[in-house]
Amino acid sequence: MEIKELNLKNKVALITGGAGGIGKSIVENFAHYGASVVVADKSSERCEELQQTLKKCSESYLVECIDVTQKNEVKNLIKLIETQFNRLDIVVNNVGDFLELIKPFEELDDSEIEDLYSVNLKSMFMVTSEALPLIKKNNVVNSSIINISSIEAFRGIPRATVYSSFKHAITGFTRSLALELAPSQIKVNAIAPETTETIQVQPKKAIAEKYHDHIERWNPYGRFGKPSDAAGSALFLASDLSSWVTGATINLDGGALAAAGWYRDPDNSWTIAPVISDDGFNYK
Repeated sequence: MEIKELNLKNKVALITGGAGGIGKSIVENFAHYGASVVVADKSSERCEELQQTLKKCSESYLVECIDVTQKNEVKNLIKLIETQFNRLDIVVNNVGDFLELIKPFEELDDSEIEDLYSVNLKSMFMVTSEALPLIKKNNVVNSSIINISSIEAFRGIPRATVYSSFKHAITGFTRSLALELAPSQIKVNAIAPETTETIQVQPKKAIAEKYHDHIERWNPYGRFGKPSDAAGSALFLASDLSSWVTGATINLDGGALAAAGWYRDPDNSWTIAPVISDDGFNYK
């Protein structure tokens, strides 16, 4: 009987947006399980902090402060990876942001739509396209491309129509590229997290303190996501444990997609949070 182990030894992994939040947790987990990690992040402060962390837990790493929405910077990064490691086994396309553009679709201007496209989809296209020749260079079986999406890829979200559209597009990109690369035994999968507590998104701070007792009802699992939740899923998809998994998306949502959709509250606003009111029906 074949027994597969969870390890990333001798693998080189590129993680974009890897110096904070979900990306950082993925980097630390990959390094712990033996991968040489390459991190691309545009925050020089976070890159410096991560370098200090990796010095203590990894013998092989590279941290580059770059903007992956800029093609020349992406090209130079891939060249640097080839020079230093001569291979690339795993790409985690983690960069993505709603850019705090929460407003009706008709109020978005062209530049805002372009900004959302650049950070949520275009960067993923560019990184993957530039990385593929290096991934294919050594004909390594079970190389892996992992796209970090959002649960909004599988439901609508009012006042964030364009952001949600690009997340839906990631699903199609993942499935279609998986078919293209399957003959080369390169896996392509996605992870779609529900609201996760990170530097970028801090749902607890957005909720009035008097309602914190109700947080356990926001999600069937009783809590918001943690970066470590996504890191665990990424670790599985990057390892040989998932050697026959491709074109799939892990809905990392504590059961939210199975349980709920968007609703109108008593003030006629959209919500996916529990309606805290003394009016209406209560179902237990």
